[in-house]
Amino acid sequence: MGVLVGRKAPNLKGAAVLGNGEIVEDYNFKRDTGDKIKVVFFYPLDFTFVCPSELIAFDKRMAEFEKRGVEVVAVSIDSQFTHNAWRNTPINQGGIGPVKYTMFADVTHKACKKYDVETPDGAVAFRASFLIDKDNVVRHQVVNDLPLGRNVDEMLRMVDALIFHEEHGEVCPAGWQDGDKGMNASPDGVAEYLSTESDKL
Repeated sequence: MGVLVGRKAPNLKGAAVLGNGEIVEDYNFKRDTGDKIKVVFFYPLDFTFVCPSELIAFDKRMAEFEKRGVEVVAVSIDSQFTHNAWRNTPINQGGIGPVKYTMFADVTHKACKKYDVETPDGAVAFRASFLIDKDNVVRHQVVNDLPLGRNVDEMLRMVDALIFHEEHGEVCPAGWQDGDKGMNASPDGVAEYLSTESDKL
C-alpha cells in the first residue's frame, strides 16, 4: 500500500455522475475541480452494506464541505449507470438518494490502482479517503479495510486543520478542532503550547 501524502494526486478521467444528476463521459478531476481543496473517497461497490451509510454521511455534511470551498468526489468500480441507479433508489430501499457530489466510474480499476487502494485480490477498492490541497498535493489519507466504516467528521476536522495551517502558518496539535489554539513549529512554540494546553490532550 503506497503513501501519496506529499505527492501530486493522480488525475481521474472518464465517466461520472455529477452532483446535479447529470451523466458525463468526459469528467476530468483536475480540470473540473480547479484550485479548490478536494476530498476523494473510494468505496467498494454500489448497492452494498457499509457503503450507503458512508455515502449518505458524506452527503449530509455537504453543506459543511461547501462552506469550506471543498469539492467531494466518490469513486468505485461501478459504472456511471449503476451510480445513477443507486442515486435514484430511495434510502429506505437501500439507495443513497440524490447525493450532491460527483460519483466517478472506475470500471477499468485505473483510479484505484493509481491511488494504490485496490484490494489484494483486485476485486474492489478499500475504503480510502484523500484530502488534496489547492495545488493538487495530497495532505492526508486514511485507508480502512472493507468492514470498517470511516468517520466523515474526521475528514471535516482535517479540512479545518489544513485551512488553519495555510492561513496562519501554525501547526495543529493532537485532537485540534476549529477554534482551538495552534502551535508555532519551534521548540519555544511547543513549550508555550504545552504549558497551557497539555491538560487537554
